[in-house]
Amino acid sequence: MTYTVERQIYGVGYRETAAFKDTYGGEPGHVFIECMRIIPAGVVSDSVLVFSHPVGGGGFLPAITQFARDGHHVLFVNTRYRGNDSALIMEKCLLDLGAGIKDAKERFGYSKVVLGGWSGGGSLALYYQEQAERTTITTTPAGDPVDLAGAQLIKGDAIMLMAAHVSRSVTLTEWMDASIIDELDPNLHEVEFNIYDKANPHQPTYDGEFLARYRAAQLARNRRITDWVKGELTARVHADGPGAERGFVVHGTMADPRWLDPAVDPNDRVPGTCYLGDPRIVNMGPVGLARFCTLRSWLSQWSFDESRANGVKNAHNVSCPVLVIGNTADNACTPSHTYRLFDAVPHKDKELHEIKGATHYYAGQPKHCADAIAVCTEWLGRKGLVNAR
Repeated sequence: MTYTVERQIYGVGYRETAAFKDTYGGEPGHVFIECMRIIPAGVVSDSVLVFSHPVGGGGFLPAITQFARDGHHVLFVNTRYRGNDSALIMEKCLLDLGAGIKDAKERFGYSKVVLGGWSGGGSLALYYQEQAERTTITTTPAGDPVDLAGAQLIKGDAIMLMAAHVSRSVTLTEWMDASIIDELDPNLHEVEFNIYDKANPHQPTYDGEFLARYRAAQLARNRRITDWVKGELTARVHADGPGAERGFVVHGTMADPRWLDPAVDPNDRVPGTCYLGDPRIVNMGPVGLARFCTLRSWLSQWSFDESRANGVKNAHNVSCPVLVIGNTADNACTPSHTYRLFDAVPHKDKELHEIKGATHYYAGQPKHCADAIAVCTEWLGRKGLVNAR
């Protein structure tokens, strides 16, 4: 049966203690998040599928709508950073998600919560569940206090990872332009690592030796930025006090060899494309990952070594059932990410399914989208997480 979909938008506010403000507008210490409940008309349920994403805005994703059409109650919790991740702190995203879940249980009476992790929401869901099951984090990577224990995060009864990547930090590192020599002058390139330069002697199909050196250069670049960030933050705080910050730009963040060579992490994607379009244009364009950053935000969400929101590491510490769905034509979250997340779950109550020919967003693919949600519905039924009242 297909249901008519209703959408309810409402806000949740709560107080926090913070030495500085990292979002525009509103009083310091007051947090406001926007939630969207997407439900099938006339269906009452004690179970809810809760999705979130660090930068939010996923309430109209085809999969979210399809869940409601198929009879599920869905909640999308937008973090305080919706639409702008320049100053985003992953630990504060956990607080926002936790506030949204707590409010939904009190407001609507849900007794069962399934965490949904779409794309970048996957590592967020795993990080949240890890800390909800056993809270260990007391500060951000920059050393700022964050009271996750006091928030009493409500753990999910299960996790569904859909078209998810392993983390923002690892994904960014795999996408970084290894050819950039000087962060202050992105026009300076090391030719042999500039995959968009026809003068580069290394052209697709890439050999293993080149790929290994390219990956090492990407990691080295991420670590150079991290080292600079740490030094700059220390100097700023010493000069101006604990809330001191600065913004900066990171150029060249869509130069993964896999976009040009379909033999790298192979699937059914179209060569020469990525989920944002032409990767060569995206690489230096305004909407790339990590384009605009703050020092603290870099450490929390983009630093390969410092970010704690690492789906593979977080998955090792979750005990609930996990479903992992990969799309075989995904040009954002490729198969190695799907398999790494699945393999990282330490227990046996996990399943992996792939949707043949599906792209990242299921754009123009209603059949693929419906097939993915059918897999989820069947799994949720077996886990006793779809019973309506």
